[in-house]
Amino acid sequence: MGKILVIHGPNLNLLGTREVEIYGKTTLEEINENLERSAEEAGHELETFQSNHEGEIVDKIQETDAQIILINPAAFTHYSVAIREAIASVDIPTIEVHISNIYAREEFRQQSVIAPVTVGQIAGFGPESYYRALEAAIRLMESESSR
Repeated sequence: MGKILVIHGPNLNLLGTREVEIYGKTTLEEINENLERSAEEAGHELETFQSNHEGEIVDKIQETDAQIILINPAAFTHYSVAIREAIASVDIPTIEVHISNIYAREEFRQQSVIAPVTVGQIAGFGPESYYRALEAAIRLMESESSR
């Protein structure tokens, strides 16, 4: 049994009501419930965390005892060297998640400073991006534990 930490960045607390044409009508609470249920069914513990504050996200990354992190850095994707360095400084595989396809949006959204310090990125599948990332995380943890 492993522990998975899911970090949601700024404004994701508004999912379901914010720019539904881009992010859909699924709420963050619904995403978290689905993730928790899927993790539990696979025999893993899942913790979720959302913050609109960069420093709180950095603290959470530094303090976690999780075996893997899923992070949707949201707006911090494009400029947060602090979050990038926090991920790089812990020895925890991290998967970057985005609801929208950031590469099909405005030019400023097409650069991720976080991606180079992650094991991978899943983007563009709506809330399904989170569920696919969770599947990848579980497979990664299982392959690590079999070594």
